[in-house]
Amino acid sequence: MEIITGPRVGREGPVRLTVGCVLFDEQGRVLLMKRRDNGYWALPGGGVEPGESVTEALVREVEEETGLRVRPVQLIGVYSSPDVLLRYADGHRCQPVSLTFRCALEGGVPRETEEATAVAWFPVDALPELLPIHHERLADALAGHIAAVIR
Repeated sequence: MEIITGPRVGREGPVRLTVGCVLFDEQGRVLLMKRRDNGYWALPGGGVEPGESVTEALVREVEEETGLRVRPVQLIGVYSSPDVLLRYADGHRCQPVSLTFRCALEGGVPRETEEATAVAWFPVDALPELLPIHHERLADALAGHIAAVIR
């Protein structure tokens, strides 16, 4: 996946509803996955499929990408910049509208998957190269806002 940015570049693709997970362990480390398609570390998540609820999509995507089962506990924010367009290897393009959630761990074992070459916990002050659009989402999760942000 490639991230294209520019004034209103989102109009070059359909809007796509996506979900993202911010998961912290007992030591305050955040879970990240290393994307197989572009090599960036990222928060787990993905697209909501037709006939699927946001919660179902979140649980499915996180398990597919990391091997872990989660439960959403708080909406961190809604992210919908018209200045962002995602382009995938198959040529598909979309403007993502992402609902990002703080999640609780329900079970599973972190593992490499079809979508991730690695899954690991990182201290928030020692992050690897993070997918650029995820910096704001992680910062909002760490800020501890009472209500969800809308960006």
